[in-house]
Amino acid sequence: MKKQPMNKKTTTALWSRRKTREVMVGGVGIGGRNAIRVQTMTNTDTKDIPATVEQIVKCARAGAELIRLTTQTPEHARALKKIKEILRQKYNLEIPLIADIHFTLTPAYEAMKWADKLRINPGLFGHKFAGKKSFTSKEYQEALSAIEETLKPFIEKLKEKNIPVRIGTNHGSLSPRILEKYGNTPLGLVESVMEYLRIFKKYDYNNLVVAIKSSDPLVMIEANRLLAKTMDENGMDYPIHLGVTEAGLAEDGRAKSTIGIGVLLLEGLGDTIRVSLTEAPEKEIPVCYSILQATQRRITKTEFISCPSCGRTLFDIEKVTKKIKEKLGNLKGLKIAVMGCIVNGPGEMAGADYGYVGGAPGKITLYRKGEVVEKNIDESKALERLIELIKENGDWNP
Repeated sequence: MKKQPMNKKTTTALWSRRKTREVMVGGVGIGGRNAIRVQTMTNTDTKDIPATVEQIVKCARAGAELIRLTTQTPEHARALKKIKEILRQKYNLEIPLIADIHFTLTPAYEAMKWADKLRINPGLFGHKFAGKKSFTSKEYQEALSAIEETLKPFIEKLKEKNIPVRIGTNHGSLSPRILEKYGNTPLGLVESVMEYLRIFKKYDYNNLVVAIKSSDPLVMIEANRLLAKTMDENGMDYPIHLGVTEAGLAEDGRAKSTIGIGVLLLEGLGDTIRVSLTEAPEKEIPVCYSILQATQRRITKTEFISCPSCGRTLFDIEKVTKKIKEKLGNLKGLKIAVMGCIVNGPGEMAGADYGYVGGAPGKITLYRKGEVVEKNIDESKALERLIELIKENGDWNP
Protein backbone atom coordinates (compact mmCIF):
# COMPACT_ATOMS: atom_id res chain seq x y z
CA MET A 1 0.00 0.00 0.00
CA LYS A 2 1.24 3.49 -0.87
CA LYS A 3 1.20 6.21 1.74
CA GLN A 4 -0.63 9.40 0.98
CA PRO A 5 1.06 12.69 1.90
CA MET A 6 1.47 13.46 5.60
CA ASN A 7 -1.26 15.63 7.07
CA LYS A 8 0.81 18.45 8.58
CA LYS A 9 -1.88 19.59 10.96
CA THR A 10 -2.31 16.27 12.75
CA THR A 11 1.02 14.63 11.80
CA THR A 12 -0.96 11.44 11.19
CA ALA A 13 -0.05 9.27 8.19
CA LEU A 14 -3.09 8.78 5.99
CA TRP A 15 -3.30 5.45 4.19
CA SER A 16 -5.21 4.46 1.10
CA ARG A 17 -7.58 1.53 1.37
CA ARG A 18 -7.16 -1.50 -0.87
CA LYS A 19 -9.77 -1.34 -3.62
CA THR A 20 -12.20 -4.24 -3.59
CA ARG A 21 -15.46 -5.21 -5.19
CA GLU A 22 -18.68 -4.70 -3.24
CA VAL A 23 -20.27 -7.85 -1.83
CA MET A 24 -23.84 -7.54 -0.57
CA VAL A 25 -24.71 -9.64 2.48
CA GLY A 26 -28.43 -9.20 2.86
CA GLY A 27 -28.82 -5.43 2.95
CA VAL A 28 -25.27 -4.79 4.19
CA GLY A 29 -22.51 -3.94 1.76
CA ILE A 30 -18.96 -5.20 2.34
CA GLY A 31 -15.97 -3.76 0.54
CA GLY A 32 -16.16 -1.21 -2.24
CA ARG A 33 -16.91 2.21 -0.77
CA ASN A 34 -18.75 0.83 2.26
CA ALA A 35 -17.69 1.43 5.84
CA ILE A 36 -15.61 -1.29 7.44
CA ARG A 37 -18.22 -3.61 8.91
CA VAL A 38 -18.39 -5.11 12.40
CA GLN A 39 -19.47 -8.68 12.96
CA THR A 40 -19.50 -11.40 15.59
CA MET A 41 -20.58 -15.03 16.05
CA THR A 42 -23.12 -16.59 18.37
CA ASN A 43 -21.92 -19.24 20.82
CA THR A 44 -25.32 -20.88 21.35
CA ASP A 45 -26.52 -24.12 19.80
CA THR A 46 -28.21 -22.76 16.67
CA LYS A 47 -31.01 -25.31 17.15
CA ASP A 48 -31.80 -23.61 20.47
CA ILE A 49 -33.77 -20.93 18.71
CA PRO A 50 -34.85 -18.80 21.72
CA ALA A 51 -31.30 -18.62 23.10
CA THR A 52 -29.84 -17.85 19.69
CA VAL A 53 -32.39 -15.12 18.98
CA GLU A 54 -31.74 -13.55 22.37
CA GLN A 55 -28.01 -13.47 21.71
CA ILE A 56 -28.41 -12.02 18.23
CA VAL A 57 -30.60 -9.22 19.60
CA LYS A 58 -27.98 -8.37 22.23
CA CYS A 59 -25.26 -8.27 19.59
CA ALA A 60 -27.34 -6.14 17.24
CA ARG A 61 -28.13 -3.67 20.00
CA ALA A 62 -24.41 -3.46 20.76
CA GLY A 63 -23.75 -2.51 17.12
CA ALA A 64 -23.05 -5.79 15.30
CA GLU A 65 -23.88 -5.54 11.59
CA LEU A 66 -23.50 -9.21 10.64
CA ILE A 67 -23.91 -12.37 12.72
CA ARG A 68 -22.34 -15.78 12.02
CA LEU A 69 -23.95 -18.96 13.37
CA THR A 70 -22.69 -22.54 13.63
CA THR A 71 -24.46 -24.60 10.97
CA GLN A 72 -22.94 -28.06 11.02
CA THR A 73 -26.05 -30.04 10.00
CA PRO A 74 -29.13 -29.49 7.79
CA GLU A 75 -31.17 -29.26 10.98
CA HIS A 76 -29.03 -26.33 12.13
CA ALA A 77 -29.48 -24.75 8.72
CA ARG A 78 -33.27 -25.09 8.89
CA ALA A 79 -33.26 -23.29 12.24
CA LEU A 80 -32.13 -20.15 10.41
CA LYS A 81 -35.60 -19.78 8.90
CA LYS A 82 -37.34 -19.59 12.27
CA ILE A 83 -34.61 -17.39 13.74
CA LYS A 84 -35.05 -14.86 10.93
CA GLU A 85 -38.83 -14.91 11.30
CA ILE A 86 -38.67 -14.19 15.03
CA LEU A 87 -36.10 -11.44 14.59
CA ARG A 88 -38.28 -9.77 11.98
CA GLN A 89 -41.69 -10.23 13.60
CA LYS A 90 -40.88 -9.77 17.30
CA TYR A 91 -37.94 -7.36 17.16
CA ASN A 92 -38.35 -5.70 13.75
CA LEU A 93 -34.73 -6.63 13.20
CA GLU A 94 -33.20 -7.30 9.80
CA ILE A 95 -29.59 -8.36 10.30
CA PRO A 96 -27.64 -10.58 7.91
CA LEU A 97 -27.05 -14.13 9.15
CA ILE A 98 -23.98 -16.09 8.04
CA ALA A 99 -24.04 -19.90 8.06
CA ASP A 100 -20.73 -21.38 9.24
CA ILE A 101 -20.12 -24.64 7.33
CA HIS A 102 -17.51 -27.31 8.14
CA PHE A 103 -16.56 -30.85 7.03
CA THR A 104 -19.38 -31.34 4.49
CA LEU A 105 -21.31 -29.14 2.10
CA THR A 106 -24.60 -30.93 2.81
CA PRO A 107 -25.84 -28.30 5.30
CA ALA A 108 -24.67 -25.55 2.94
CA TYR A 109 -27.28 -26.52 0.34
CA GLU A 110 -29.99 -26.26 3.00
CA ALA A 111 -28.55 -23.05 4.44
CA MET A 112 -28.73 -21.38 1.02
CA LYS A 113 -32.50 -21.18 1.47
CA TRP A 114 -32.23 -18.93 4.52
CA ALA A 115 -28.69 -17.59 5.07
CA ASP A 116 -27.45 -14.27 3.71
CA LYS A 117 -23.92 -15.62 3.35
CA LEU A 118 -22.01 -18.89 3.78
CA ARG A 119 -18.58 -19.43 5.29
CA ILE A 120 -16.49 -22.44 4.36
CA ASN A 121 -13.07 -23.42 5.74
CA PRO A 122 -10.75 -24.89 3.07
CA GLY A 123 -8.89 -26.92 5.67
CA LEU A 124 -11.89 -28.87 6.87
CA PHE A 125 -13.65 -30.46 3.92
CA GLY A 126 -13.42 -31.55 0.31
CA HIS A 127 -10.22 -33.53 0.79
CA LYS A 128 -9.16 -36.86 -0.65
CA PHE A 129 -6.80 -39.24 1.17
CA ALA A 130 -8.22 -38.48 4.61
CA GLY A 131 -5.70 -39.20 7.35
CA LYS A 132 -2.78 -39.27 4.94
CA LYS A 133 0.22 -37.14 5.94
CA SER A 134 2.57 -37.64 3.01
CA PHE A 135 1.67 -36.95 -0.63
CA THR A 136 3.31 -37.67 -3.94
CA SER A 137 2.99 -35.03 -6.67
CA LYS A 138 0.32 -37.16 -8.32
CA GLU A 139 -1.66 -37.54 -5.09
CA TYR A 140 -1.39 -33.80 -4.46
CA GLN A 141 -2.95 -33.06 -7.85
CA GLU A 142 -5.59 -35.75 -7.36
CA ALA A 143 -6.57 -34.12 -4.09
CA LEU A 144 -6.92 -30.75 -5.83
CA SER A 145 -9.04 -32.35 -8.54
CA ALA A 146 -11.27 -33.91 -5.88
CA ILE A 147 -11.80 -30.50 -4.28
CA GLU A 148 -12.76 -29.04 -7.65
CA GLU A 149 -15.25 -31.83 -8.29
CA THR A 150 -16.79 -31.19 -4.87
CA LEU A 151 -17.04 -27.45 -5.48
CA LYS A 152 -18.40 -27.51 -9.06
CA PRO A 153 -22.05 -28.37 -8.19
CA PHE A 154 -21.83 -26.13 -5.15
CA ILE A 155 -20.79 -23.19 -7.32
CA GLU A 156 -23.57 -23.88 -9.81
CA LYS A 157 -26.10 -23.76 -6.98
CA LEU A 158 -24.56 -20.55 -5.67
CA LYS A 159 -25.05 -18.98 -9.08
CA GLU A 160 -28.77 -19.72 -8.87
CA LYS A 161 -29.06 -18.11 -5.43
CA ASN A 162 -26.29 -15.49 -5.81
CA ILE A 163 -25.32 -15.95 -2.16
CA PRO A 164 -21.92 -14.62 -1.08
CA VAL A 165 -19.36 -17.01 0.35
CA ARG A 166 -16.47 -16.34 2.68
CA ILE A 167 -13.45 -18.54 2.05
CA GLY A 168 -11.88 -18.45 5.49
CA THR A 169 -8.99 -20.49 6.80
CA ASN A 170 -7.45 -20.68 10.26
CA HIS A 171 -3.88 -21.30 11.38
CA GLY A 172 -5.01 -24.36 13.33
CA SER A 173 -7.02 -26.07 10.60
CA LEU A 174 -4.78 -26.44 7.56
CA SER A 175 -5.12 -29.69 5.64
CA PRO A 176 -2.35 -32.32 5.98
CA ARG A 177 -1.55 -31.80 2.30
CA ILE A 178 -0.92 -28.07 2.78
CA LEU A 179 1.01 -28.69 5.99
CA GLU A 180 3.34 -31.13 4.30
CA LYS A 181 4.15 -28.83 1.39
CA TYR A 182 4.18 -25.40 3.06
CA GLY A 183 4.21 -26.03 6.80
CA ASN A 184 2.06 -24.14 9.28
CA THR A 185 3.20 -20.85 7.76
CA PRO A 186 1.70 -17.66 6.32
CA LEU A 187 2.43 -19.06 2.85
CA GLY A 188 0.53 -22.25 3.72
CA LEU A 189 -2.43 -20.20 4.95
CA VAL A 190 -2.49 -18.15 1.76
CA GLU A 191 -2.21 -21.18 -0.52
CA SER A 192 -5.05 -22.89 1.37
CA VAL A 193 -7.31 -19.97 0.44
CA MET A 194 -5.92 -19.47 -3.06
CA GLU A 195 -6.65 -23.09 -4.07
CA TYR A 196 -10.34 -22.40 -3.53
CA LEU A 197 -10.29 -18.91 -5.00
CA ARG A 198 -8.76 -20.22 -8.22
CA ILE A 199 -11.53 -22.79 -8.55
CA PHE A 200 -14.28 -20.24 -7.87
CA LYS A 201 -12.74 -17.86 -10.40
CA LYS A 202 -12.38 -20.65 -12.98
CA TYR A 203 -16.13 -21.27 -12.78
CA ASP A 204 -16.86 -17.54 -12.83
CA TYR A 205 -18.21 -17.06 -9.32
CA ASN A 206 -16.80 -13.97 -7.67
CA ASN A 207 -19.34 -13.13 -4.98
CA LEU A 208 -16.65 -13.83 -2.39
CA VAL A 209 -15.07 -12.56 0.81
CA VAL A 210 -11.79 -13.99 2.11
CA ALA A 211 -10.24 -14.37 5.54
CA ILE A 212 -7.08 -15.73 7.12
CA LYS A 213 -6.95 -15.91 10.89
CA SER A 214 -4.46 -17.00 13.51
CA SER A 215 -4.29 -16.81 17.30
CA ASP A 216 -0.84 -15.26 16.79
CA PRO A 217 -1.34 -11.65 15.64
CA LEU A 218 2.09 -11.54 13.97
CA VAL A 219 1.28 -14.59 11.84
CA MET A 220 -2.13 -13.12 11.07
CA ILE A 221 -0.58 -9.83 9.95
CA GLU A 222 2.02 -11.44 7.71
CA ALA A 223 -0.48 -13.88 6.18
CA ASN A 224 -2.98 -11.14 5.31
CA ARG A 225 -0.29 -8.97 3.76
CA LEU A 226 0.73 -11.91 1.59
CA LEU A 227 -2.91 -12.75 0.80
CA ALA A 228 -3.62 -9.22 -0.45
CA LYS A 229 -0.45 -9.21 -2.54
CA THR A 230 -1.20 -12.63 -4.04
CA MET A 231 -4.80 -11.75 -4.86
CA ASP A 232 -3.74 -8.50 -6.49
CA GLU A 233 -1.21 -10.39 -8.62
CA ASN A 234 -3.98 -12.76 -9.72
CA GLY A 235 -6.50 -10.03 -10.55
CA MET A 236 -8.69 -10.79 -7.53
CA ASP A 237 -10.36 -7.88 -5.74
CA TYR A 238 -12.28 -9.74 -3.04
CA PRO A 239 -12.94 -8.00 0.30
CA ILE A 240 -10.96 -9.21 3.32
CA HIS A 241 -12.37 -10.05 6.73
CA LEU A 242 -9.90 -9.51 9.59
CA GLY A 243 -9.65 -11.19 12.97
CA VAL A 244 -7.27 -12.75 15.46
CA THR A 245 -8.97 -16.06 16.17
CA GLU A 246 -9.13 -17.44 19.70
CA ALA A 247 -7.61 -14.19 20.98
CA GLY A 248 -8.49 -15.05 24.57
CA LEU A 249 -10.01 -13.37 27.58
CA ALA A 250 -10.08 -9.80 28.86
CA GLU A 251 -6.96 -7.68 28.32
CA ASP A 252 -5.04 -10.39 26.47
CA GLY A 253 -7.73 -10.87 23.86
CA ARG A 254 -8.21 -7.16 23.38
CA ALA A 255 -4.47 -6.50 23.07
CA LYS A 256 -3.92 -9.26 20.48
CA SER A 257 -6.92 -8.15 18.44
CA THR A 258 -5.89 -4.51 18.52
CA ILE A 259 -2.41 -5.37 17.28
CA GLY A 260 -3.47 -7.75 14.51
CA ILE A 261 -6.49 -5.89 13.21
CA GLY A 262 -5.16 -2.39 13.88
CA VAL A 263 -1.89 -2.82 12.01
CA LEU A 264 -3.63 -4.14 8.89
CA LEU A 265 -6.30 -1.44 8.97
CA LEU A 266 -3.58 1.19 9.03
CA GLU A 267 -2.01 -0.47 6.00
CA GLY A 268 -5.28 -0.18 4.10
CA LEU A 269 -6.39 -3.81 4.42
CA GLY A 270 -9.67 -5.03 5.84
CA ASP A 271 -13.34 -4.62 4.95
CA THR A 272 -14.97 -6.39 7.91
CA ILE A 273 -13.60 -7.20 11.35
CA ARG A 274 -14.34 -9.43 14.31
CA VAL A 275 -12.71 -9.46 17.74
CA SER A 276 -12.82 -13.09 18.97
CA LEU A 277 -13.02 -13.05 22.75
CA THR A 278 -13.64 -15.80 25.27
CA GLU A 279 -16.59 -13.77 26.49
CA ALA A 280 -20.22 -13.15 25.58
CA PRO A 281 -20.22 -12.16 21.88
CA GLU A 282 -21.88 -8.80 22.48
CA LYS A 283 -18.76 -7.78 24.42
CA GLU A 284 -16.72 -8.06 21.24
CA ILE A 285 -18.57 -5.24 19.52
CA PRO A 286 -17.34 -2.21 21.51
CA VAL A 287 -13.75 -3.41 21.03
CA CYS A 288 -14.28 -3.52 17.26
CA TYR A 289 -15.54 0.04 17.20
CA SER A 290 -12.71 1.21 19.45
CA ILE A 291 -10.14 -0.29 17.06
CA LEU A 292 -11.85 1.36 14.09
CA GLN A 293 -11.98 4.69 15.93
CA ALA A 294 -8.35 4.53 17.06
CA THR A 295 -7.15 3.76 13.53
CA GLN A 296 -9.48 6.44 12.11
CA ARG A 297 -10.98 3.90 9.76
CA ARG A 298 -14.53 4.51 11.02
CA ILE A 299 -15.54 7.29 13.40
CA THR A 300 -18.68 6.41 15.37
CA LYS A 301 -18.28 8.23 18.67
CA THR A 302 -16.54 11.06 20.49
CA GLU A 303 -12.79 10.78 20.79
CA PHE A 304 -11.44 11.70 24.20
CA ILE A 305 -7.92 12.87 24.90
CA SER A 306 -7.16 12.76 28.61
CA CYS A 307 -3.95 12.92 30.58
CA PRO A 308 -2.85 10.17 32.99
CA SER A 309 -2.68 12.75 35.81
CA CYS A 310 0.27 13.63 38.04
CA GLY A 311 0.98 15.65 41.17
CA ARG A 312 -0.10 18.83 39.38
CA THR A 313 -3.61 17.56 38.59
CA LEU A 314 -6.22 19.93 40.01
CA PHE A 315 -9.25 17.60 40.08
CA ASP A 316 -10.16 13.89 40.14
CA ILE A 317 -9.45 13.37 36.45
CA GLU A 318 -10.57 9.75 36.29
CA LYS A 319 -13.93 10.55 37.85
CA VAL A 320 -14.45 13.70 35.78
CA THR A 321 -13.44 12.05 32.50
CA LYS A 322 -15.91 9.22 33.09
CA LYS A 323 -18.64 11.76 33.80
CA ILE A 324 -17.86 13.74 30.66
CA LYS A 325 -17.80 10.56 28.55
CA GLU A 326 -21.22 9.57 29.89
CA LYS A 327 -22.65 12.92 28.82
CA LEU A 328 -20.78 13.52 25.58
CA GLY A 329 -19.64 10.09 24.35
CA ASN A 330 -22.17 9.94 21.50
CA LEU A 331 -21.09 13.13 19.72
CA LYS A 332 -19.78 11.47 16.57
CA GLY A 333 -16.58 12.93 15.21
CA LEU A 334 -15.79 15.38 18.01
CA LYS A 335 -12.50 15.36 19.89
CA ILE A 336 -12.69 16.47 23.51
CA ALA A 337 -9.63 16.85 25.74
CA VAL A 338 -9.73 16.53 29.51
CA MET A 339 -6.52 17.80 31.09
CA GLY A 340 -5.61 18.08 34.75
CA CYS A 341 -3.59 21.30 34.63
CA ILE A 342 -2.41 24.09 32.35
CA VAL A 343 1.27 23.06 32.31
CA ASN A 344 0.99 20.59 29.44
CA GLY A 345 -2.77 20.61 28.87
CA PRO A 346 -3.05 23.20 26.08
CA GLY A 347 -0.18 21.68 24.09
CA GLU A 348 -1.14 18.05 24.58
CA MET A 349 -4.71 18.61 23.48
CA ALA A 350 -3.62 19.90 20.07
CA GLY A 351 -6.19 18.88 17.49
CA ALA A 352 -9.05 18.67 20.00
CA ASP A 353 -12.27 20.49 19.20
CA TYR A 354 -12.91 21.31 22.85
CA GLY A 355 -10.82 21.26 25.99
CA TYR A 356 -11.68 20.95 29.68
CA VAL A 357 -8.58 21.96 31.65
CA GLY A 358 -7.83 22.47 35.32
CA GLY A 359 -6.88 26.14 35.71
CA ALA A 360 -6.76 26.42 39.50
CA PRO A 361 -8.07 24.42 42.46
CA GLY A 362 -11.80 23.99 41.86
CA LYS A 363 -11.65 26.06 38.66
CA ILE A 364 -11.85 24.96 35.03
CA THR A 365 -10.77 26.64 31.80
CA LEU A 366 -12.63 25.75 28.61
CA TYR A 367 -11.01 25.76 25.18
CA ARG A 368 -12.28 25.59 21.63
CA LYS A 369 -9.87 24.71 18.81
CA GLY A 370 -6.93 25.43 21.12
CA GLU A 371 -8.16 28.89 22.12
CA VAL A 372 -9.37 29.88 25.61
CA VAL A 373 -13.10 30.50 25.66
CA GLU A 374 -13.76 30.97 29.36
CA LYS A 375 -11.66 30.87 32.52
CA ASN A 376 -12.25 30.25 36.22
CA ILE A 377 -15.50 28.30 35.89
CA ASP A 378 -16.55 26.53 39.09
CA GLU A 379 -15.93 22.83 38.64
CA SER A 380 -19.53 22.10 39.65
CA LYS A 381 -20.76 24.09 36.63
CA ALA A 382 -18.02 23.38 34.10
CA LEU A 383 -19.53 20.34 32.41
CA GLU A 384 -22.86 22.05 31.82
CA ARG A 385 -21.02 25.08 30.48
CA LEU A 386 -19.06 22.81 28.12
CA ILE A 387 -22.32 21.33 26.84
CA GLU A 388 -23.69 24.84 26.27
CA LEU A 389 -20.54 25.80 24.40
CA ILE A 390 -20.79 22.77 22.11
CA LYS A 391 -24.43 23.57 21.36
CA GLU A 392 -23.71 27.25 20.77
CA ASN A 393 -21.16 26.30 18.13
CA GLY A 394 -23.49 23.91 16.33
CA ASP A 395 -21.51 20.78 17.19
CA TRP A 396 -24.20 18.99 19.19
CA ASN A 397 -25.04 15.92 17.09
CA PRO A 398 -26.17 13.09 19.37
